[in-house]
Amino acid sequence: MSNFQNKKGPVIKQFIITPIATVDPPLLNAVGLHQPYALRTIVELITDDNISGISEIPGNIAIDAALESAKNLIIGMDPFNLNGIRQVLEAHFGTETAGQRGDMPWDQRKLVHIFSAIEVACLDIVGKITNRPVVDLLGGKMRDAVPFSAYLFYKYEGAGGELGHKIDPAASGWAAARQTKAVDPAGIVAQAKAMCAEFGFKSLKLKGGVFDPRLETDSIFALREAFGPDVPLRIDPNAAWTIETSIKYGLEMEGCLEYLEDPTKGQEGMAVVRKALKTPLATNMCTTSFGDIPSSIAIGSEDIILSDHHFWGGLRSSMELSKICQVFGRGLSMHSNSHLGISLAAMVHLGAALPKVPYALDTHYPWQSDEVITGGRFKFEDGSVAVPKGPGLGVILDKIALAKLHQNYLDCGITVRDDTTEMKKFNPDWKFETMRW
Repeated sequence: MSNFQNKKGPVIKQFIITPIATVDPPLLNAVGLHQPYALRTIVELITDDNISGISEIPGNIAIDAALESAKNLIIGMDPFNLNGIRQVLEAHFGTETAGQRGDMPWDQRKLVHIFSAIEVACLDIVGKITNRPVVDLLGGKMRDAVPFSAYLFYKYEGAGGELGHKIDPAASGWAAARQTKAVDPAGIVAQAKAMCAEFGFKSLKLKGGVFDPRLETDSIFALREAFGPDVPLRIDPNAAWTIETSIKYGLEMEGCLEYLEDPTKGQEGMAVVRKALKTPLATNMCTTSFGDIPSSIAIGSEDIILSDHHFWGGLRSSMELSKICQVFGRGLSMHSNSHLGISLAAMVHLGAALPKVPYALDTHYPWQSDEVITGGRFKFEDGSVAVPKGPGLGVILDKIALAKLHQNYLDCGITVRDDTTEMKKFNPDWKFETMRW
């Protein structure tokens, strides 16, 4: 037998959970306004051979507490045994239903976050032990770089963080543009031009559900006029439109959109809109788990599923989802949240392993200014990110930056994302409505 076959398997001996807060500009969405800081949680697993694996998930005090409760379950387990880890976690936390996702644009389930955090960190360890990148552990590299789309937001003036709604006068280039107010079509076009100049994006997505659909549709038309017919456009109202509104403005935008994302609520509503439009519908809200897929196929609620390894239970589950999408003729792309480089690295490895990437992936990365990995922020070339070199995820945790961002968390007092309360600071009468127009 080889030395590898004779060697005792590695064992997880440390499980470190670090909540952090990263500067986030005042971006608008259907729920309200981004807080000055976005929460993330960094997980580090260390084996008895002192091999470290890292991951990053959306931050939330309840999920952090659940991660803490998982520590004793995971310490002592083999990072190669992801099936066993999943079984242990399900036995402890119980299985989750799609209904536990909640009505917010972001997913509120615990187990999918916990397992994805542990799985990605374990795959980082396995990659380092085998001296192979994570993309190889997912089946092998299908492309050297993964394309992303510009992610445009209506926003108030401001930089976020300590500056809040103030402007940093020393900023230039995209750093200055990301502070600029954008509440109308002209502002969105200016934002798009600045973002594309900096990152080279070849497609554009607008976060809608903020203003009257007339203004948001006019913003899409303004983008089409500014960028021409060859740049794919998307809009995501976050299910804030009624079925009737979705059909009315969806018909107006036909021929202008690559896809229309979650215009209305639920699979049934989406299916009605889909039958009325030629434009493909995409979702990260109505079909968000494997249990949702049979009804999705039966009624035809969407054409494209926007996966997110944080919400679908990890990278391997996302690869399984890609096979199901192929079988049933669904397109597949990726949803994003306010992430840093560890999550981006995981997304790129996954995107590089997928059989097809017909739609550029979402990313909030241009809106973030902090980083938690060594070597600085990822570079985009022509809107794409190259697969990181090196074993595992190919990124290294910057312990100094981690400590700084953890101190941000302790100082800012935010423990759960709450865009509605933040919006009430500027509009006391504001209330979140699951369907506004």
